[in-house]
Amino acid sequence: MADEKGLTQSILVVGGGISGLTTAVEAAEAGRDVIIVEKRPYLGGRVAQLNQYFPKLCPPACGLEINFRRMRQNPRIKFFTMAEVEKISGDEGNFDVAVRLNPRYVNENCTSCGACAEAVTTEISNEFNYGMDKVRAAYLPHQFAFPMRYVIAPQIVGTEEGAKAKAACKYDAVDLEMKPRTISLKVGAVVYATGWKPYDANKIDTLGFGKVRNVVTNVMMERLAAANGPTAGKILRPSDGKPVGRIAFAQCAGSRDENHLPFCSYICCLASLKQATYIREQNPESKVTIFYIDIRALGRYEDFYIKVAADQNVTLVKGKVAKVTEDPATGDVIVEAEDIYGSGKRRVQVDLLVLATGMEPTTATEKVPGDVRYDESGFVLAEQSKAGIYATGCARKPLDVATANRDATAAALKAMQSTVRR
Repeated sequence: MADEKGLTQSILVVGGGISGLTTAVEAAEAGRDVIIVEKRPYLGGRVAQLNQYFPKLCPPACGLEINFRRMRQNPRIKFFTMAEVEKISGDEGNFDVAVRLNPRYVNENCTSCGACAEAVTTEISNEFNYGMDKVRAAYLPHQFAFPMRYVIAPQIVGTEEGAKAKAACKYDAVDLEMKPRTISLKVGAVVYATGWKPYDANKIDTLGFGKVRNVVTNVMMERLAAANGPTAGKILRPSDGKPVGRIAFAQCAGSRDENHLPFCSYICCLASLKQATYIREQNPESKVTIFYIDIRALGRYEDFYIKVAADQNVTLVKGKVAKVTEDPATGDVIVEAEDIYGSGKRRVQVDLLVLATGMEPTTATEKVPGDVRYDESGFVLAEQSKAGIYATGCARKPLDVATANRDATAAALKAMQSTVRR
């Protein structure tokens, strides 16, 4: 879409998480054509993988469905999943974009009947559950996936298993001949909403991840508590499936550390407080210990912190975890940490340790194409040297969902302004 002066009024949103979706629907409802490019096979991003999110502590399907409904009702929004931007050239109001579409091996005839999954036996790691379980190599990304279409894993394409998946489909939806292809787009503005990824806990030597069996990260804890997670919402420890009764949280796992992430990841304190309520509600006899440096619960979230801290079965210890080991006889996790207010050290033995890993921008390791500037941590700078390119949400800085939505609305306005000749 272009105006009478030849200015392209379409907007490209790179990333289909909560920030990207909000940017898209706000701009589309204001009269712009919007194209979303998302590398995963579904929209919703990290929010789709949560059990609950602030401020209302509701499940992600609630908030995401509102945006999906708005998208369905708006013909101005077009989206591509399993797609990546390869190249951006041009200037504000006139960008040329090359987008690579990767094969899903399932076309739009898919009715999500699941016959292809029933026909195969090969299993692959379940990315949606952070590798804590497996799925069939013909799979629906998750039960609320948008679009609601299956994916055939490349591992079985060209094999007997792939042929079985194709033969099982009554709707001619399995297309094993799909190839990668590149399409060209012309847009007036670009909004990067490429989001974040959990910091790799394997890099933190002292906290036992990958070595002590019952150490998980905060994003894994979200999936353990989710009804559509690997344990159907029951918080069980990975080593033996035992219900968790004693749990500890190690804050700032990688954040505020010059050897890892030098910045505060903002959401980790609230995430652990929230997850403490998961286990307390599921097991009224459970005991929770939270090791922290500082608790960041600003504004309206302070009331939530006060409520959790008032629970007699929740203990907050100001001090950093120094060592994590395993009791070989029981599989319990032994946590040794400072206790600043207690003027000494504390040692606790728990069923499960949750590491509050930080938010690393995806762009720290996966640079986006085009003339884009970053800060020292890899976040996309809000103010770019090239007009017409913007960043929003956790691509710009660590944010909670509510703040990311507000930031995305601002990004939509800026992008629209780039498509108006001044």
